[in-house]
Amino acid sequence: MAEPLVIIGDSMLDVDIEGTATRLSPEAPVPVVDAERVWHRPGGAGLAAVLATRADRDVVLVTALADDADGHSLVSLLEETGVRVVGLPLTGSTVCKTRIRAGGQSMLRLDHGDGTAAGGDLPDEAAEVVQQARAVCVADYGRGVCAHPGVRQLLTEVVERVPVVWDPHPQGAAPVPGCWLVTPNQSEAQRFSERGDSDAHSAERLRQRWRAHAVCVTLGAGGAVLASEAGSVHIAVPASAGVATGRRDTCGAGDRFAVAATQAFGAGDAAAAAVTAAVESASRFVATGGAVGVSRAVAVGETRRGVTQSSALTGDITEVRDRLRRRGGTLVATGGCFDLLHTGHVRLLHQARQLGDALVVLLNSDDSVRALKGPSRPVMAAEDRARVLAALACVDAVAIFDETSPQAALERLRPDIWVKGGDYTENDLPEAGVVRRHGGEVVLLPTVAGYSSSNLIAAANLTHAARS
Repeated sequence: MAEPLVIIGDSMLDVDIEGTATRLSPEAPVPVVDAERVWHRPGGAGLAAVLATRADRDVVLVTALADDADGHSLVSLLEETGVRVVGLPLTGSTVCKTRIRAGGQSMLRLDHGDGTAAGGDLPDEAAEVVQQARAVCVADYGRGVCAHPGVRQLLTEVVERVPVVWDPHPQGAAPVPGCWLVTPNQSEAQRFSERGDSDAHSAERLRQRWRAHAVCVTLGAGGAVLASEAGSVHIAVPASAGVATGRRDTCGAGDRFAVAATQAFGAGDAAAAAVTAAVESASRFVATGGAVGVSRAVAVGETRRGVTQSSALTGDITEVRDRLRRRGGTLVATGGCFDLLHTGHVRLLHQARQLGDALVVLLNSDDSVRALKGPSRPVMAAEDRARVLAALACVDAVAIFDETSPQAALERLRPDIWVKGGDYTENDLPEAGVVRRHGGEVVLLPTVAGYSSSNLIAAANLTHAARS
């Protein structure tokens, strides 16, 4: 029988409305945001479950759900990613948190919905999945799931043999005794401890109060402080995790941390190794763009992806340039084949977008890729590669060009910043002169070691040959 990774906690619907803010309202001295894209994703325990599916095929979410439009959207988003949902009754409406963002910066958050977990007996299915779990991550967002008597009794029964990682909330329930790890962030730990202790003392004090095997106080870019029966230790962010540049969106970082620690415990790691893995995982998550990577686009009038995809498919660089220039701000561009999108590509694109206000990807056409890579490439046709790129939150437009070098395309686009991966030098880029001639600059960003489309294709071919 399969041993699933189980997430228990309060779920909500997260919405990001992204746009530009270039003027003030005539009615009041407040920015006017012209909405361009809207992104939906599961929030709270729902986001933790979606993040868990990146490394686990069998992920079960035990959460309270309402029978309303937002609740149905939430379930649909979860099931699209392969999460199996075990629903508990919810009193009230689905909680929805909407962020208004411009230029990568949050300007306002609007919350609606008053849902809390209802009482009553747990479904038999909930008890079954927790009893079978390889590990359990509790994502408490103060909406009653983690205070449910049946949930607490169930966790108390399994905590001695099943790793339980508890991500607490100031308005939530206390962790059940015996948790393998509790993961408050620095501000939460200070509120829980009610003293001005150092992070190490705070972690140890909370460990004793909650009767947990270990407590980890997360410090963002500062790593984490772990207090366990073996003592206290500071765990720094490793250099290999990368550093986020420009504006950082930390939404979901705590969920990424707790899930990674849970997965490490489920694989047999001890507390120090689990926290080390979680620090690296959460740091990479923020460095590569955060929660936008698990968001889905929905329509905003005609600014739904149709406009961007039309530009991508026609390769009309002049139209792309004029449309984005009308929005104002810094125009960033990068380019390449992007034949099988991988982690290195996504990180580069997210970092490039942080350098300005709009990002254009100049995409090599099929003929151009064949000339550069050989007759067996590309694996994906240009239109498919463009659709995948255009679906990323950090990409504002995609334009296809036919030449082997982007020089002619850059003559028409004239970006303020041209970005390439750090495996190049400026001497390797004949297009650098074109960019500078039009007043732009060239920025080389570090790449993620070990990732390349060619390596992925070669590995897939070897696997296919072995199975044949």
